[in-house]
Amino acid sequence: MIDCKYDLSLVICTRNRAAQLAKTLRKVVTIRSQLSWQLIVADNGSTDSTNEVVREYMKASDTPVRVICAPGRGVSYARNAGWQAAESNIIAYIDDDCYPAEDYLEAVFHCFAKDPRLGFVGGRILLHDLSDRRITIQESLERLAFPPNSFIRPGVIQGANLAFRRAALADVGGYDPWFGPGALFVAEESELLARISAAGWSGIYDPAPVVYHHHGRKTAFDERRLMWSYDRGRGAFYAKCMLNKSMRKVYVRNWLLTRRYHSWKTSALEIVSGLEYVARAFISGRSLGKENDSFLAASRE
Repeated sequence: MIDCKYDLSLVICTRNRAAQLAKTLRKVVTIRSQLSWQLIVADNGSTDSTNEVVREYMKASDTPVRVICAPGRGVSYARNAGWQAAESNIIAYIDDDCYPAEDYLEAVFHCFAKDPRLGFVGGRILLHDLSDRRITIQESLERLAFPPNSFIRPGVIQGANLAFRRAALADVGGYDPWFGPGALFVAEESELLARISAAGWSGIYDPAPVVYHHHGRKTAFDERRLMWSYDRGRGAFYAKCMLNKSMRKVYVRNWLLTRRYHSWKTSALEIVSGLEYVARAFISGRSLGKENDSFLAASRE
């Protein structure tokens, strides 16, 4: 049983991005909240000046801070280490290039306080630098509810502004380390939200929790490369969901429906990456279609 010392834990995962992290932490200092909260920096194996950046933050803030070293191929190792180390029932994640609004923590906590069956909350992501490409943002002001066993379209909720009830993460074993930047496939938040929803939890997208994304991608080439990785990750995500008997009908149907919005090249890439996921799972002996795989052991390897 976890000792919940705080109302909320804010987790920032990072790897060799000390300059970006420093800017983010300067914004974290400006958070205003009546809640008791802690900051967790989950370091995915940095070799730069990340530790020095965190020490500078600690000088400027009274907020309790934990630094966790979580090496492994991909950010999901750090994300799993972050929520496992959190001393609270609510865990919020922002990226190391995102700047939270001053009321960010209050907005997240308020969402969960209204519904004890709420397993996850996605928030608004605005562009910080208007010269960056208009990607990896979510500007909608419309609140969306996702009852249990919902299809959550990839991109509606994004990992740059995402919070969970700890019990929901524990229920499904956390993030799958095969998914996430640096791992085999991206789409890690879509894959995790699908499992949490299938496990009986509800979720929402709420525009109240706001972060500003300073991603720094300026060119069409940068955008195409990122979108290619998203398309590939989405194919693996769909394949994994389709292998699960309890999720198959929902994800087969919705994959077919989304074809009207995608080119044949995108569809082909999704199919190829889906087949790659199936082949890798078969070769590795990973259980196919198991409803509640636990990835905690894998994240500790």
